[in-house]
Amino acid sequence: MKETQFSIEINASKDSVWTTLWEDTTFRDWANIIDEGTYMKGVLKEGNEIQFISSVSGYGVTSLIEKLTSNEFVLFRHGADTKESGQQEREKEWTGGKESYSLTEKNGVTTLIVKIDIPQEQEETFNIRFPKALERIKTLAEKMQ
Repeated sequence: MKETQFSIEINASKDSVWTTLWEDTTFRDWANIIDEGTYMKGVLKEGNEIQFISSVSGYGVTSLIEKLTSNEFVLFRHGADTKESGQQEREKEWTGGKESYSLTEKNGVTTLIVKIDIPQEQEETFNIRFPKALERIKTLAEKMQ
């Protein structure tokens, strides 16, 4: 896996960006750009396991929320690749990878930095889709202002 970093500046508060990232409706909106039909199952709380699952393919990943500071930072450690809507394990494409979202705000502008370990075979797809997802997060968060 290769750690890749994406970032964007958003004309919105950290609170608005955080809500856009993790509230169910907006999460589904932007995550759909990366993997069609993606939703999150579980409670966003440090120490909890959470699942990211595609309702279209049924594939997903179960992740541990390793560190969480609300409205500022979250670190996921991907523990198991899944299929059948998270019910069964599958090949270990994402297992062991990390994914973090970091927010800093200055003068009403929030910088969102995403660091993600990407399997080599997914690198090209993520380099195309993730910047588009960040643009969608920006649009959604700025509308909330």
